[in-house]
Amino acid sequence: MNQNKNYGVYMILNPQVQTMKQKLRCWAIILVCGAMFWFSSISNVQASDRLSQSDSEYILGRLSFGATSEQLQAVKTKGIEAYIQEQLEPQNVPESPAFTPYLEKFNSVYQKPLELQRQYAALNQQLKNNPNLSNSQIEKLEQKKNNLKQTARDSATEVHLARAVYSSRQLQEVMVDFWFNHFNVFVNKGAIHFWLSDYENKIRDRALGNFRDLLEATATSPAMLIYLDNELNTNPQSSSAKGKYSGLNENYARELMELHTLGIDGGYSQQDIITLARILTGWTVDYNGKRGNEDGFFFNSQRHDPGEKVFLDRQITAQGIEEGRQALDILASHPATAHFISYKLAQYFVADNPPANLVDSLAQKFLTSNGNIKVVMDALIHSPEFSSRDYQQKFKTPYQYLVSLVRMAEIDRPNFERMQGMLRQLSMPVYLCVPPTGYKNTQDAWLNPQAMLQRITFASAIANKRLNPDAEIEYPKLASNIGELSPQTKQAITQSPNLRTVLILGSPEAMYR
Repeated sequence: MNQNKNYGVYMILNPQVQTMKQKLRCWAIILVCGAMFWFSSISNVQASDRLSQSDSEYILGRLSFGATSEQLQAVKTKGIEAYIQEQLEPQNVPESPAFTPYLEKFNSVYQKPLELQRQYAALNQQLKNNPNLSNSQIEKLEQKKNNLKQTARDSATEVHLARAVYSSRQLQEVMVDFWFNHFNVFVNKGAIHFWLSDYENKIRDRALGNFRDLLEATATSPAMLIYLDNELNTNPQSSSAKGKYSGLNENYARELMELHTLGIDGGYSQQDIITLARILTGWTVDYNGKRGNEDGFFFNSQRHDPGEKVFLDRQITAQGIEEGRQALDILASHPATAHFISYKLAQYFVADNPPANLVDSLAQKFLTSNGNIKVVMDALIHSPEFSSRDYQQKFKTPYQYLVSLVRMAEIDRPNFERMQGMLRQLSMPVYLCVPPTGYKNTQDAWLNPQAMLQRITFASAIANKRLNPDAEIEYPKLASNIGELSPQTKQAITQSPNLRTVLILGSPEAMYR
């Protein structure tokens, strides 16, 4: 591995290697081999539970999508601890003026999900009620249907990326990335397009709040009910059990325990899955907005199983919709949930294989605070493991990497549509993860030769203004934002100054947080 790495360094510094393409391929060799070596050979330094001002770039790299000069100045002025406490209370942080135009643009096209659904249904009705429509008329109606979905999806994607790049509430947006992935939905299933922004905003509003509240917000969202089929979940003995609503659907009940709360080893049985599915019968979607709440959630009592139930060894009294809320109470307060959520948070913020003592400590905080996410995150950030150099390398996902490049390079008004295209090529487009497991956030999922070559290609494209032809990348500011560079990166930049922006954007330092 070291021989390959040294060969890559030799080649990129070799004056005979002239073309940009040759140099970039050589740099990819350095990245693939060097990144693997670097990750496995981090020096052992005694852990400390004190956060050092000198570690500002590292801390900002974990608690945001990448440091900017404005952030670094704020930390320098008020101190890293004050910055952290401020970020833990995002509602008190004024939003960045740079984000305002994107929010205004979104609000100008945003329509409530039920309104979009009614428009979509009306178009379907026109197609159904007019069998003599010409082909061109049918095409126009179908195009209008597609436009409704596409506008909802594209506007949600743009404002999502704009928040990640520009928001002053960076920790909140990082938590949105974590929680949306945890409670993943796939935008192209059914009518999820229309509920996408509302679903994400429900997560955003609770990202540093109470886990139990977050759990119910996702459980009652039409986006989740559609995605995991609970909208179809019906008591087989009900008089309403007809057609696609003919019986129990266990999909959501299973994922609610396996992926959202207890974890796959959380101590539940197949019978618990069946019972939870019975408890959640009738939790469905009101597409016409006449029977449910203003968000589209509807509890259909006629499709609910009224029988007595025992769930996770707890008696559930027949109480209609309250049965589901009682089940959520049980799941949110369960020790297995505390451990599972703590493990995932530690894996996201600290290490791919987080130390057991950290996970246990966070799980205890989760239980004693009744699932207060802010308390758990405060404990995580101030844990010895978070500040230990033993764990100061987390390989960025493609999403984290691209957003961090735009932030660290401080690119003004980037082309978010092109950025989403880059994410597609890197196999991590926003809202398009099909399985409920969400995207992985570990190095083994994303570190491979082909992915590294693609990253270098996009680093080159960004350096060459592909995201905004008018945006100038100020190299001194970029170098300051990224923090300390390795000797190898410094040497490569010294020998190839014309490639310095590409080299720093494609460096291991830019790919780890």
